[in-house]
Amino acid sequence: MIAAIFFDFNGVIIDDEPLQLAAAREVLQAAGVTLSEQDYYDALGMDDVTFFRFAFQRNGRDLDDATLAAVLARFTELHRASVKDELPLFPGLVTFIKAAARHFQLGLVSMARRDYITHVLDRAHLTDLFTVIISAEDVTACKPDPACYTAALQRLNEQRRHNGNQPLAPAACLAIEDSPPGIKSARATGLRTLGVTNTVQAAALRAAGAEVVTANLADWTVDAVRHVYSEG
Repeated sequence: MIAAIFFDFNGVIIDDEPLQLAAAREVLQAAGVTLSEQDYYDALGMDDVTFFRFAFQRNGRDLDDATLAAVLARFTELHRASVKDELPLFPGLVTFIKAAARHFQLGLVSMARRDYITHVLDRAHLTDLFTVIISAEDVTACKPDPACYTAALQRLNEQRRHNGNQPLAPAACLAIEDSPPGIKSARATGLRTLGVTNTVQAAALRAAGAEVVTANLADWTVDAVRHVYSEG
């Protein structure tokens, strides 16, 4: 029986993968580095530092610390500007999260930076609904490495013990992901998985090990989660 749900962030809560792609392209083009759409989506699951190192490496370019800092600063500026007026949250997502929070403990597991996660959750009035948040600053390995989900489960169980509750087994936790690296990361930790086709096609999510694939979280309810993941 599912007792906790861990959400990915980019591509699950906020529909900003195309916005990040546009910002990254502009920044990299100014540095003389090309970035195709395929290059970007091949890098899903990476944190920003790893992503830009990956992009420069693909172009046979060295990336020193000063250039990296400048690229990250400009990328952050452009990306934040793209969500300044309106947060592109997925339809029905807020309703689903609020309903889920009344029945499950919620966590967020992302390779995004914490300041951006906090910025979005605060604006969407969702911050208090998440018991655990794991961001790029909390782990040294990106998805599909299981480090982020392992850390999330460990942190959740530490809080549960502190509150006098029994720790949760991995199989009592559901990860909601939009990318193959995210699905693989959660599976490697032993979590149940739900893939959302917000970013890649269903076949890619299933190939990565997603137990169930859906086109829209707005179609899901608490009862649906309990029914679909009642076994295991």
